[in-house]
Amino acid sequence: SLSYFVEDPNGNPFQIVEGSGWFTATGHPSHCGGVAGSIIGVSSMEQSLKLYRDVLGYETVVYDVTGSFEDFSPLSQGTFRRVKLIHREARKGPFAKLLGPTSIELVQSMDRTDVRRIFENRFWGDWGFIHLCFDIQGMDELKARCEKAGFPFTVDSSDTFDMGEAGGRFSYIEDPDGAWIEFVETHKVPVIKKLGWYINLKNRPVGKFLPKWMLKAMAFNRVK
Repeated sequence: SLSYFVEDPNGNPFQIVEGSGWFTATGHPSHCGGVAGSIIGVSSMEQSLKLYRDVLGYETVVYDVTGSFEDFSPLSQGTFRRVKLIHREARKGPFAKLLGPTSIELVQSMDRTDVRRIFENRFWGDWGFIHLCFDIQGMDELKARCEKAGFPFTVDSSDTFDMGEAGGRFSYIEDPDGAWIEFVETHKVPVIKKLGWYINLKNRPVGKFLPKWMLKAMAFNRVK
C-alpha cells in the first residue's frame, strides 16, 4: 500500500499509510484518521517476537525482509531487518470498532551495535514517543500470560485508578529493549459529559462492543 514519512515540528517521524480500517469518515481535509500501528526499533528480532507476536497476539507476518530500504533513507542509512506483524482476527472489546485493526513493524539494524534505549537521556513526558498503549479487557489473565512469558508487570494499579471523569486499571511491562508498553482496562468513561452521562464498563462481558452510536456520541466530549 502507499505510504510516506513526515516529521512533526519537534522532529518526530510519522508514517502516513493508506488503510481501510475506518470507523467513520472524519471529513478532515487531511484525509487522515487515527493511529494504525507502530514502528519499533529492536536489538534482537527473535527476542522481541516472543512479546509482540506470541504474547500480544500479532501472530501473522506480513513480511520479513532484510536489506537497504528507500523509504527509510530520510531516517537512517544502513541494512535493516524489517518484520511487519498484524492480527488476523478482529479485536474485541468496548472500543475495538473505534480503534480498528493495527499493525506493528519491528526494525533491527544489522550494521550497528550502539543501540540506544528509548529513555536514554530522556524523562517520561519529554517530547517524542514515550510508550505504546493498548486498550484491553481481562487484566488478570493478561498479567499471568506476561509473567509466564518473562515479561512481568512493572507497574499495576491493581484496582480502579480514579481520574475524575474516567477511571480504569493501568499496568506496564517492558519489551526486551526497555520500551514501555501500557495496558489500560477502562472501567468508567464519559459518553456525554455535559449531560452527566457516564458508562460503567467494569462488569461488562468480555469482548462485547459498545454500540456505534454511543462511540459517535463521545465525539461531543472533544476539546475544540
